Amino acid sequence: MSRGLLAAALLASWASGVRAEVSTPDLLPDIIVTASGYRSDALKTPNSVTVIGADNIRGSGAATAGDLLRGQPGVAVNSDGAWGMNPVIRGLRREQLILMVDGVRMNAAQPYGALASLADLGQLERVEVVRHPVSVLYGSGASGGVINLITKPLAFSDKPRFSGSLSGAASNDDNGIRSALTTAFSGPRDSVALGLAGQVRDDYHAPSGPVLDTAYREYSLQGGYRRRLGDKASLQARAQRHNDSGVWYPGSRKYANAQVGDVTVHSPRQDRTLFDLAYEQDLPGAWSPRLRTELYYQDVFRTMYSYSARLLKDYVRNQVSFRTVGGRAQCQASPHGAHTALVGLDVWRMSADPERWTDQPPATSQAVRTDPFDKGELVSAGVFAQDELSWRRWTFLVGARYDQVRADAAQVGTGATAQTTGLAATDHAVSWSAGGIFHHSDLINPYVNGAMGFRAGDMRERFERSPRGDGYVYIGNPSISPEKTLALEAGLKGRGGGLRYAAAVYGSRILDYISGRVTGQTDASTGLPIKATENIPRAEIWGAEASLERDLPGHHT
Repeated sequence: MSRGLLAAALLASWASGVRAEVSTPDLLPDIIVTASGYRSDALKTPNSVTVIGADNIRGSGAATAGDLLRGQPGVAVNSDGAWGMNPVIRGLRREQLILMVDGVRMNAAQPYGALASLADLGQLERVEVVRHPVSVLYGSGASGGVINLITKPLAFSDKPRFSGSLSGAASNDDNGIRSALTTAFSGPRDSVALGLAGQVRDDYHAPSGPVLDTAYREYSLQGGYRRRLGDKASLQARAQRHNDSGVWYPGSRKYANAQVGDVTVHSPRQDRTLFDLAYEQDLPGAWSPRLRTELYYQDVFRTMYSYSARLLKDYVRNQVSFRTVGGRAQCQASPHGAHTALVGLDVWRMSADPERWTDQPPATSQAVRTDPFDKGELVSAGVFAQDELSWRRWTFLVGARYDQVRADAAQVGTGATAQTTGLAATDHAVSWSAGGIFHHSDLINPYVNGAMGFRAGDMRERFERSPRGDGYVYIGNPSISPEKTLALEAGLKGRGGGLRYAAAVYGSRILDYISGRVTGQTDASTGLPIKATENIPRAEIWGAEASLERDLPGHHT
């Protein structure tokens, strides 16, 4: 897609005078699916949650999905450039969070967490944030919380109906232009949707002059088809393709040595491809059981280069594809009316084979292959059960899960220090959660909860043996122990009369916290200091958060 095509879409949007949108109504702003695994009222969920609806997304002026999280309670966004934004929830970094699009995890224990690189804003219907361990539902990596980016749903209608939307925006500080087009058809038995979005941004122009290396391009395409099978079943297929190009990380710039001078990390290309197939059916029985099964394939391709300002070239070049095949099955039932039970199975396999070339010496074009590891894989399988009980004005939510995560690689490192044995490891973990909320009124809802989450080491932490942009050579640990996070939280939330508020105090104790330790040693081949992946026996985080929103006349908040 060219800038001209985006401009044409934007001009068409302006010419219409309004956003031509007749899509299905927004979901209720207080309904959330990520915290419990099914639709539930946020005021009856004993967790700290945030829902960013479609109206807030369109009116936010945000450039990327990461911008939407700025200012949210308990959430920070780390950025080393105009594009790369990595979320932090209650002090826990991206490795301890799960980022999802439509409920499919995007960063399954992989070094990939920039929100901007997951989905275009023009295709988002809502964003849900859960600030608490949710390992019972999502397994490894959810020890700090979950961020779920949700696109527009495929819905049926009583009569055939066409709908669509066209939107655009422009900015003069970076000559930016953004446009999004969606179109959909719905009927009694069929639903089809297509979406195209993109944006082009040049270097940001500050009062003092242009800020170099802040330009980037982003394009996104998605489509879906849903078919009703009889009266109680449906089959849905989706495909998504997202591309980012020309991304630079000026926050990574540092002086390396006299030979290469200043070095800046950048990514010429990043792609995400997803194919997803889901089947839902209402089963016979007095408990109204509902079965949902899902299969997906995802490929995340990244390039990461190091550019030398002195040599005027990329003297280090990395590229890798993380391929994930996964499936999930869950059954929801409501025995005896007061209960909502959920049981399920969650399985996925990720593989990666990174390639790395380094010019030796940097001043020449003679490249040496120095792959950090070969044929790495992570295989995860988990079973879970959860029960929601309503009793008088109380709602209780309890759950438990068992996971097994197996990791292996064919080789770690290159040359004389290469390792081919002792790389396989299997982790076992039990997660649980228990909480309750008292519904005094819409305005007063105190709650308390506790949870045990876990995170198995990712491929970098286990297998990497190579330099990174922070100036250290990282040495992975194949037998690293998984993190276990015990979290407690007490809070109060409510809504009414145009007012919405939430407040919470929380504490987390992380056992076997995974981190890189500066060893004081130097890598013989590069001359750089070494960081070794190790378990820290214990880390603790304590904090408080609050938010207050008031609706004002004239669509202001």
